Parts: sequence; C-alpha cells; structure tokens
Amino acid sequence: LHSLRRRQRQMCIRDSIYTLQIKRFYIMNNTITNEENICELKRSDFQREINGKQTDLFILKNDNGAEVAFTNYGGALLAIMMPDKNGNMGNVVQGHDCIENVINSHEPFLSTLVGRYGNRIAKGKFMLDNEEYSLTINNGPNSLHGGPHGFHAQVWDTEQTSKQSARLHYLSVDGEEGFPGNLDVTVTYTLTNQNEFIITYTAVTDKKTLCNLTHHAFFSLSGIANPTASVENNIVTINADFYTPVDETSIPTGEICKVDGTPMDFRTPHVVGERINDDFEQLKLGAGYDHCYVLNKCESGTLSFAAKCVEPKSGRSMEVYTTEPGIQLYTANWHNGFAGAHGATFPARSAICFEAQHFPDTPNKGHFPQATLKPGETYHQVTIYKFGVENN
Repeated sequence: LHSLRRRQRQMCIRDSIYTLQIKRFYIMNNTITNEENICELKRSDFQREINGKQTDLFILKNDNGAEVAFTNYGGALLAIMMPDKNGNMGNVVQGHDCIENVINSHEPFLSTLVGRYGNRIAKGKFMLDNEEYSLTINNGPNSLHGGPHGFHAQVWDTEQTSKQSARLHYLSVDGEEGFPGNLDVTVTYTLTNQNEFIITYTAVTDKKTLCNLTHHAFFSLSGIANPTASVENNIVTINADFYTPVDETSIPTGEICKVDGTPMDFRTPHVVGERINDDFEQLKLGAGYDHCYVLNKCESGTLSFAAKCVEPKSGRSMEVYTTEPGIQLYTANWHNGFAGAHGATFPARSAICFEAQHFPDTPNKGHFPQATLKPGETYHQVTIYKFGVENN
C-alpha cells in the first residue's frame, strides 16, 4: 500500500512538472512570430525569464505588408512598419531591439502600456470612500503613470490569437504601488487591413479603485533614424475646444481653459514648431507641449475622432480615435538623444504622443470626469491609431 501511494505521488509530481512544462512551452511558443519580418527584430533577443515569467517578441502582420512588433514586457511597442508616399516601409514608433534595453530604457515608458493611472496624481495621494491612499512618488513630488513598477514594468501573459491580433493579460494585486483592490486587466492589440492599430482595454476589480489606462506610444512618422528627425514639422489637428493648464509640477490647476487665441489651439491644422517656443507660460512649464486636451464629445464614452498628425516629407499620416474624454499631447521634450532600435537615436522633440485617457489628477479634482472603478463594473476603452498617406 505504501509503495502504491509512493508511486501515485511520483506520478502526480511527474504530471505536475509535465503540465508546467507544457504551460511554459505554450506561453513561449503561442506566437506566430518568425524570423521573416521587415522590422528586422530577432525573437531570441526578447526571450528572458523575469520573476518566473517569460518575455517574448510578437509580430502582427496585415495583408498590406504592415507590421506591429511588441514585447509582453510592459506591452512595449518595438516597431510599427508603415509605408510612406513612395511605398517605402519605415518604423514610425520609437522602441528598442532587445529586452535588456526595453527594461533599462532611458525613457521607462517608451511606447508602453500605462496603468493603473495614466498621467500624474498630485503628491501621490488621493481619497477614496473617506480613506486616504499613498502612491509611490516617481516624478518630482508626484506619482506618474502608475509608479516605477506600474504596468509598463510587468510581464503580461500574452497569447497571439491570429496573425493580426494578440491578447495581453495582467492581474495587478491589491496594494500594488499603493492602489487598492485586485485589478484584472485585458488588453487586445489588433492590426487591421486598413492599417489601423487598435487597442482595446477591459478591466474589473474586487474593490473600488482608480483605473485610467493608456498607451504611451512615441510616434515618429518620418521613421526612426540616427538622429530621428524632429516632429516640429508635423501638422497636428486636435478635436478639442478646451485643455487643462498645469502648475510648475505638471499637475492640473483645476481650470478648464479655452484653447482659443492661444498656442494650444489645434482645432485647425497647425505645424507643431510654429508656436512651441512662444512666450506662453504653459509651454515654458513643460518645455513644449505636455498637456491634456478635453475632447469634444457628443456623448461620453463614444468612439470619436480625437486628433490627426501628418509628417509632410514622408507623407505619412495618423488619425486617432478614442472613447476617452481626454488626450495628452506630448512632444518628447525630455528626450536626450538616447539610443533605440538598430542604432537610431532619439533627441528632444523627436516623437509625438497622443495618450488617450481621463484627465490628470482626477481623484483630487472633483469636477473632472472621475476614473474610479467599482466591483461589478467593467472598465472599457477603445483607441485607434489609423495610418495613411497624403501626397500633397
């Protein structure tokens, strides 16, 4: 009897080991990535075990030959290969070409997912149901983008469901970076045959918490290079009559101001560099554009046009659509020329970001649209980056 029980235990242990091996094999190999790609990234350069989880390279491809490459470490985009007006493919997003450089990037949020809270929370403190919470401080006196170990610094469980789509999952545990509740997050990346990169987010919680997710893609529509060209020639349109001015620590003052008559007005197309160095306090505070725009919405939560960007030399264009109430325009003002993929370098103002989100510091601004999530509710967001070409 003892011998039988011992053999049964050995069989259970063997089966458990086998199951674990199968799961690891599935996580590492459930990808349609191969070495034949135009972004010239190697899967072996992104495979590493971090805290018991495997990182990897994933590449989405559509029927037009476009590609989106990313790693499940932070959901970081590594390349978005799109054609210019002459049909030449180029990488239009800033990223790295190996996992070590993603992890140790000079810009920790370089083209990554961001959570639990995109943007800043003043002094890292907020009240929720009469209880004060303290977050990790990582941006002057404030908490930024969920803290130093936020969603950008986590390994997401990732399944590539088709050649054009992948699903990323992460469970943010109660107390992570100071946030309450277990937040269960699923993000889907999709590359359509219309050259749209669609990001769909859902999340649920077991305790009332904050949830304000975004993606911090740094776009360089001219194509990354050494050095990557300035975005000051980019022509930008933003569907917003108002924006949220900030103080000297980039926290919203609480005002919601008209863009009319200011360098913040992109309701009609304007070249980024046309007014970025104007003698205007808000631009001086951020060393350029780093502000949240209040999007014009017919109805809250509807998917609608938010912004457009055109790079005139290449002819590449990008339209942004989102369900979110705001979008943060950031012109990479604090880049310092650090190295990226394939020898590219990223100087100041070499990228432009359109971060779809709720407004910064909403838990401390009661009149802003709130970014709370309760048990029984489902957070849902869709943001689309649609790439095209303009010959004029």
